[in-house]
Amino acid sequence: MKNYLFTLFLLLVLTSCGTSKQLNTNNLELTFLNDYIIPEDLEVGGTIVGGLSGIDFHQGDYYLVCDHPGNPRFYRVKIPVNHSGIDTVLFTEVIELQKDHEFFSNNTLDLEAIRYDKNRNEIVLTSEGSILKGHDPAIFHVSPTGEFIRKYNLPEYFLASGEQKPRNNGVFEGLTASGRGGYWAGMELPLVKDGSKPKLFPTKSPVRITHFNEAGEATRQFVMQLEGITKIPWLYFAVNGLTELIEYAPNRFLVLERAFSAGHGSQGNTVRIFDVDARQASNTLEILNLRKQEYTAAKKTLIFDFKSVRKELKENIIDNIEGMTFGPILPNGNRTLLLISDNNFNSLGRQINQLILMELNIKN
Repeated sequence: MKNYLFTLFLLLVLTSCGTSKQLNTNNLELTFLNDYIIPEDLEVGGTIVGGLSGIDFHQGDYYLVCDHPGNPRFYRVKIPVNHSGIDTVLFTEVIELQKDHEFFSNNTLDLEAIRYDKNRNEIVLTSEGSILKGHDPAIFHVSPTGEFIRKYNLPEYFLASGEQKPRNNGVFEGLTASGRGGYWAGMELPLVKDGSKPKLFPTKSPVRITHFNEAGEATRQFVMQLEGITKIPWLYFAVNGLTELIEYAPNRFLVLERAFSAGHGSQGNTVRIFDVDARQASNTLEILNLRKQEYTAAKKTLIFDFKSVRKELKENIIDNIEGMTFGPILPNGNRTLLLISDNNFNSLGRQINQLILMELNIKN
């Protein structure tokens, strides 16, 4: 009887906090086109291609960032897109960061997001640092050849020593250029004092998304609530967090969330894209503890759940998707959207370097 009641409880929790299955909105429509698997043993410039945690597109080139802390680097890549989708991926260059600069020697780099700053001809990168070791996260610029240029000035609550306590491996995971200039940076997980990590049951799990101006100073911030865990973690580990975002109109964003529950083999990931509207959201930049003050969070609507196309994927799995960028415009005027997975260099079991191509129709 106890087992029956426990099972019934879990079913009620999962059905009550699950996200709607509606996969488009009046504003946006996403269509899956195809996916491509980059070989796991591919070597470029003496490096193994893996740990691909971010992607961006600029003038025909894609830039993929690798999160290997011992050799932080990014790749320049050609990805021809035609009416049938992606049929090849060509790595043309590996750019290793110039580690003799004091910034690199004084910081632990766990690179997560990459954007090409077309106005300055610079690369913008985020790093989660290592909170457990007391090493701060960072947002910084390098040249296209990897030389350090400058870093941003972070609010104190994002620092490893801050009283708010950012979670290890849960800091700056997403980055997008802003139409007002500068960049928006998105946290993967809530600050410890702001809220809990997502659970199977409903929680308040707010992540801060912060605007930095062109001088690297924080000017505005809004909050988005993360979704709950959708699969029972049979091996007692589960996580859901923001892994990327793109501002497609002023204060309107595509936001990528990736959840993982251990014990499901290659089916442990849940990956969803949301339409997030921050036009009426509060500016939370000066709020030190979100638990103790009222605010209005951004509105979010599910527009795509990758479980709907699982059977169309090359290996019938959706992997650890962490990067997202707009690509070239299609002949019908719609945008392409490309996503990339981080295979963790297969350190957690077999994973794949998965590149996904989608079509985005912005209706209004």
